[in-house]
Amino acid sequence: MRTATTIEGSAANWRETTDFVVEAERLGLDICWVAEAWGSDAPSPLGFLVARTERILLGSGVIQLGTRSPVTIAQTAMTLAHLSGGRFLLGLGASGPQVIEGLHGLPFAAPLSRMRETVQIVRSAFTGEKIAFKGRHFTIPLPDGEGRPMRLSVEPVEVPVYLATLSPKMLELTGEIADGWLGTSFVPEGAEAYFTHLDAGLTRSGRTRGDLDVCQGAEINIVADEDRLADVLGSRKKELAFSLGGMGSGSTNFYNNAYSRQGWADVAAQVRERWQSGDREGATALVTDDMVLATTLIGTEEMVRARLKVWQEAGVDTVRLYPAGDTLQARLDNLGRGIDLVRALGDR
Repeated sequence: MRTATTIEGSAANWRETTDFVVEAERLGLDICWVAEAWGSDAPSPLGFLVARTERILLGSGVIQLGTRSPVTIAQTAMTLAHLSGGRFLLGLGASGPQVIEGLHGLPFAAPLSRMRETVQIVRSAFTGEKIAFKGRHFTIPLPDGEGRPMRLSVEPVEVPVYLATLSPKMLELTGEIADGWLGTSFVPEGAEAYFTHLDAGLTRSGRTRGDLDVCQGAEINIVADEDRLADVLGSRKKELAFSLGGMGSGSTNFYNNAYSRQGWADVAAQVRERWQSGDREGATALVTDDMVLATTLIGTEEMVRARLKVWQEAGVDTVRLYPAGDTLQARLDNLGRGIDLVRALGDR
């Protein structure tokens, strides 16, 4: 397995975040993804990190559909690919109605077909040929106007495209058209909830699982002994309750749906109901230890080593490590130990 992590750009701690990425590269990390939610954008920090790193792959994790035109996305990807000497990975995601409609004031409708068309246009731009497209959502150039098909002046370049998806139809699309899958809320024992749909898409395009980089993420927090687990799990339960109850809108929560498909439908529904009613503590109390441990890499070194092996055997190609810690050094210690554990798996 390869190793990766995800960061978020922030003016308040950008120097420390940069130090984290530079040191992560020295530790041997393979990929750093830069998130874009409702704070900093992804491309700006990526451009800065390109200049501060030499070997590590850098990816947008993710650029949100609808916030930029497909050609703007292609221009951004091609620029970062050239600046980095071919180290850039384009991660795209549909986000959700709360961010797209509530923050950007754009409709969230039809994310499946918008994603397909966006990837088609982006890849067309990568080739250096004139861009001409007619679809349900995008028509380039506009008809009955003065515009004619144009090509970008940037040199053609191939950029791997990763999709961050959770719903069945979007997973099928990922298997059909993407180079990699940025997944989350992953339970290796329930991996078929994802792989059934990914494989259907792969089959549709005449490909196999080996043609898709399965990149899954989890918090990593290696504790000295099991007595420390209770405190660590308690903190993580609050974050999971927010994902299940507070992410998305009142009617759309992809994280809640993902946990439901993997065996926790009743609990996930109750957590959401409590959270939406304002009972945050009650929602957190419903989250079980198993729900946290199944989807994270939390525990003693022996426990984490065993979980990583399960992830590898389930079909994960790249493990995205979110290192816990209150200080930069604590996060780097967790990350470094995780990288070493993954390396040891590869040596067997």
